[in-house]
Amino acid sequence: MSAPPAAADKAALDVAAVQAALRAEGIDAWLLYDFRGINPIATDLTGVGRQGGHLATRRWYYLIPASGDPRGLVHAIERQTLAHLPGTVERYAGRDALEAGVRRLVGGARRVAMEYSPQCAIPYVSRVDAGTVELVRQLGVEVVSSGDLIGRFAAVWDAAAMATHREASEKLHTVKDRAFDAVARRTREGVPTTEYDIQQLMAGWFKDEGLVSDSEPNVSAAENAGNPHYLPTATEHRAIRAGELVLLDLWAKLDRPRAVYADITWMGYTGRHVPERHARAFAAVAAARDAAIALVERAVSGGQDLRGWQVDRAASSVLRSAGYGDHILHRTGHSLGESVHGNGVNMDDYETHDDRRLLVGTGFTIEPGVYFDDFGVRSEINMIVGPREAIVTGPIQPAILALE
Repeated sequence: MSAPPAAADKAALDVAAVQAALRAEGIDAWLLYDFRGINPIATDLTGVGRQGGHLATRRWYYLIPASGDPRGLVHAIERQTLAHLPGTVERYAGRDALEAGVRRLVGGARRVAMEYSPQCAIPYVSRVDAGTVELVRQLGVEVVSSGDLIGRFAAVWDAAAMATHREASEKLHTVKDRAFDAVARRTREGVPTTEYDIQQLMAGWFKDEGLVSDSEPNVSAAENAGNPHYLPTATEHRAIRAGELVLLDLWAKLDRPRAVYADITWMGYTGRHVPERHARAFAAVAAARDAAIALVERAVSGGQDLRGWQVDRAASSVLRSAGYGDHILHRTGHSLGESVHGNGVNMDDYETHDDRRLLVGTGFTIEPGVYFDDFGVRSEINMIVGPREAIVTGPIQPAILALE
C-alpha cells in the first residue's frame, strides 16, 4: 500500500509534505482554486473561509510547486484571503489582470494537478469548473487529476481521528442493539410500532451517547428496505409488523472537533425463522462483503497498491455469480471522514470507476446490497487501512437476526 506523509492539521497545510508528494508523482505543482465554495476540497485544505469567518466572494488561486515557495492570486478587495498561508500573493482586479495573473502563477509548470477528473469519471474529485481548466490549458499547461493528492491530504486520519471513529462505532452498535431489542419486544407484545417510532428512539439515543449526524438514522421495513435511500419521516413511514425484514442504517460521529464518522447497516427479521429467500440473498451479500474485506486485508499485509474499483469488483463479482447482478443498485462502499461521505477513495466500479489508491490512515465502508420490489438486504462494515494491516472496526453480521 502507498503510505502518505503524516496527516497535516487542516488549519495549517503541510506544504513540505505536499511538495514531497508532487515530486514523487512527477507533478510540477498543485493549483488549488475556488469561487464561492464550489471547491470545498480547496477551502478545506487551505482553511480559506475559516479565516475571518466569511467565505471569499472572488476567485482565488493557490499554487504549491514541487520545489520553491507557494504563490497565490487573490482579488484586490479580498487581499487577506490567503494571508494565513505561506508564500507570496499577487492581487488582481479586472478580468485582464486575472488572466495575466494566472499566466504568471503557472509560469514554468508543465503538469499541474487540479480538482479535475477526466470525463468526470470521479465526480467527487471534479470540483473545478471546465472553463477554469480550459484557461490553464490554454497557457500550455497539462492539467492532471489531484485525486491521489486529495486522498493524502484531505482523507488521511491521525491517531486522534481514528480513536473518535472507533468510539463512534461502538456507540452505533449499542444504539443498533437497543433498536432491535425495541422492535423485538414491541412485536412480541403486540404493541403497534412504525419505522418512524424506532427512528425517533434511535435519534434520542444518539443524543444520549453524544453522537451527531447529518440526518436521523434509517429504519426500513419490508418493501422499503428495497430502496437504498429510503428514510422514514413523520408523514411518510409504514408500520413494522410480524414476519417482516427490518433494515437499520445508522451513521454518526462524536460531537467534538475533528471527529470522523462511523456508518453501519444491520438486518433483522420480526419472527423466529428467516424466510429462505431473504436468508439466501443475505448470504450472498455477506459473501460479497467478506470477499472485499479479504482483498483489502491481503493487499495491505502484502504491501500492494489497491484501487477502489478493485474492491468493488471483488464484491460485485460474488453477487453476479450468485445470480443477483440485476439487483445491484449502488457501489460497494464510500470514504469516511468528518462528513459521512469523505474525500477519499470510494469502493466503486459501478457508479464510477474509482482508480484512486487506498492509502494508509484512511477509513471507508464496505456495504454491498441487493434490492427487490418487496425487500432488500445490505451489510455494512467499516475498515481502516493501517501500515501493515487493514482492520474492520466493529462486529460483522453473519446472518439476519431473528427478532423474537
